[in-house]
Amino acid sequence: MSSGAADRYAYLGPAGTFTEAALRAIPAAAGAATVPTADVTAALEAVRRGEVSGAVVPLENSVEGVVPTTVDDLTFGPPLVIAAEVALAVRFGLLVRPGTERARIARVASHPHALAQCRRWIAEQLPGVEVVAVDSTAAAARAVRDQPQDYDAAIAAPVAAEAYGLQVLVEGIGDNEEAWTRFVLARRPGPVGAASGADKTTLSLFMREDHPGALLEILTEFAVRGVNLTRIESRPTKRALGDYYFSIDCEGHLRDARVGETLEGLHRVCADVRFLGSYPRHDGRAPLLRRGVTDADFAQARAWLDRIRARTAD
Repeated sequence: MSSGAADRYAYLGPAGTFTEAALRAIPAAAGAATVPTADVTAALEAVRRGEVSGAVVPLENSVEGVVPTTVDDLTFGPPLVIAAEVALAVRFGLLVRPGTERARIARVASHPHALAQCRRWIAEQLPGVEVVAVDSTAAAARAVRDQPQDYDAAIAAPVAAEAYGLQVLVEGIGDNEEAWTRFVLARRPGPVGAASGADKTTLSLFMREDHPGALLEILTEFAVRGVNLTRIESRPTKRALGDYYFSIDCEGHLRDARVGETLEGLHRVCADVRFLGSYPRHDGRAPLLRRGVTDADFAQARAWLDRIRARTAD
């Protein structure tokens, strides 16, 4: 790691994005210098090169689902692990240059996920406007400020209005008042911390071959050990049409016996398993464990087996 990286964190920029707000909410980054990047890949590459100690990037949205760039980069790029997560309520505003009237808005810019979350509002309140996708909501706000000939308004976090000298013409324009986005802090691999009792583990799993029951084989490794999945999505492996891997979040920590045994089982049945981190859940919710799957249950079962083996050896 280069000099000064320990107190620097990259994030999907520019200034004024929801990702910057997420970074500010992570205790590990409190008071640290922040480095805005042009896209998710650039933020993660800064970690891999040792220029920063970590990067905060969006992973999942409650309306649009997984952020493909983040999941695929963590899966296929040089190893990084998730060290923390935070979830933020997503509330958008319509940002314009001071004095702009709604009737004069002809072109609106925003990030694709933001546009998707405001699709109905745009159709009803700004019929006929041209919608343009850009790299981030803050980049849209900056473009409204710097390129008045190209953009009339941006859909972005209201905080971006202050950052770029814009006016919030309309607040709360999202189609879903319950929309949340989950952000993660990615670091270079190192020793996995202790379990907190309310943790999550993220994995990318590749099947050995596509055959009837292949997914069931994978899911069984979780089910028989009482490990609950909080997210599972298929993503193309980019090798061939119809070839997919599975991106999974599950309850528990690598150091939990049930999770450790699950990973051992997955290693046996999968072509590849990429461990992407065990970290505290943002909501602090501990898993509900059925009888037989606690660490104590696994330890007792192991002791019982050891006693049988010892007698058999005599």
